[in-house]
Amino acid sequence: MTVAAKSSSPPARKRPFWTMECRDSLAGYLFIAPQMIGITVFVLIPLGLVFWYSLHEWNVLAQTFRFQGLGNYQTLLSDPGLPQVLGATAIFSVGLVIFNMSLALLLAVLLDQKLKGITLYRTLFFSPVVVSLVAWTIVWGFLLQNNGGINALLATFGIEGPNWLRHPTTAMISVIVVQVFKNVGLNMVLFLAALQGVPRELYEAARVDGTPAFKQFTRITLPMISPTVLLTSIITIVGSLQVFAQIAVLTQGGPGMSTTVLVYYLYQQAFQFHKFGYGATLSILLFLVVAVLTFIQWQMRRKLVFYEN
Repeated sequence: MTVAAKSSSPPARKRPFWTMECRDSLAGYLFIAPQMIGITVFVLIPLGLVFWYSLHEWNVLAQTFRFQGLGNYQTLLSDPGLPQVLGATAIFSVGLVIFNMSLALLLAVLLDQKLKGITLYRTLFFSPVVVSLVAWTIVWGFLLQNNGGINALLATFGIEGPNWLRHPTTAMISVIVVQVFKNVGLNMVLFLAALQGVPRELYEAARVDGTPAFKQFTRITLPMISPTVLLTSIITIVGSLQVFAQIAVLTQGGPGMSTTVLVYYLYQQAFQFHKFGYGATLSILLFLVVAVLTFIQWQMRRKLVFYEN
């Protein structure tokens, strides 16, 4: 009886493959496919190729492509010019970050006021961001020449200006100033948007308590816009480590190697001296520096960012 009942029971139905869950999964994969293909083709594969090239000695003129393992990395550690290059890179990055973010925050605070014609001022300060980088740098190159517009303006006040781009100290300062004026408008807009999102009730309560304006800025404004400060600091630091056009147009890394930053040194080794393997090794170093600095900043967000506390 039991055996007969078991034999007459219907067989288990197989679960269909093309279910609603499968359709939803396929739709999700199709939506992210363009981005994943882009990341793979333009990020992951180039990174892998750069690492592969760094393990070879590749001279295009001599038409040699020879595997040498970690030879380029040993050359990197013994390169006598690398400490000066890293020093120039650090000076440029620190100077750019400090002046850019300070000026951007100051302009944002000023432009957050209800003044007549404030929209015009916002447009003027942001306009350099949309100007061609090379055109902007060429114009500043003419202004900073020994007989250029800057020294002509100083001469009207009886001041003899230096040859800005031919002295190590003034050359680095000039490059930093040109880059600050070029991109300060972007950070200014970000700070301005953050300032406009701060609740005005906080300032009203602080004024009722008799809190001075400076303490309102340090106790209310800075903590409330700290996420934007973190974002702009990451963007500015990464951008400062990737500067190239300004150096190439204004100073070509000189005088000497005083303005030879890491990206320009990479360009020299790869495209001027045709050492593509060593240039790939320098790009790996640049990638590691950017990754480490970004990771450190991201880990510091719990102490610096208000919303992470």
